[in-house]
Amino acid sequence: MTEPESPESAAHAELLRLRGSIDNLDAALVHLLAERFKCTEQVGRLKAHAGFPPADPNRESVQIERLRRLSDDAGLDPEFAEKILNVIIAEVIRNHRQFVED
Repeated sequence: MTEPESPESAAHAELLRLRGSIDNLDAALVHLLAERFKCTEQVGRLKAHAGFPPADPNRESVQIERLRRLSDDAGLDPEFAEKILNVIIAEVIRNHRQFVED
């Protein structure tokens, strides 16, 4: 007969499973961000070529509100999601300014 699994052993196995899922999700997030930045790079080059400014406050505002709604619908804290988007937007603008300087 096999011995029943201890609560600690079961918890450890579940912890490993959950951490594996988190690792997979982190990898997916990195790949999604890379794809997003490929698109924003194209936008930055187009804007620089056309003489548009690197930042578009109206677009940013619309995107923040859209992300807040999506976050709320998904059960994610909209304040947290906005902080993340603001970091992404700042990096995009920094990259777009590089295209203007080049």
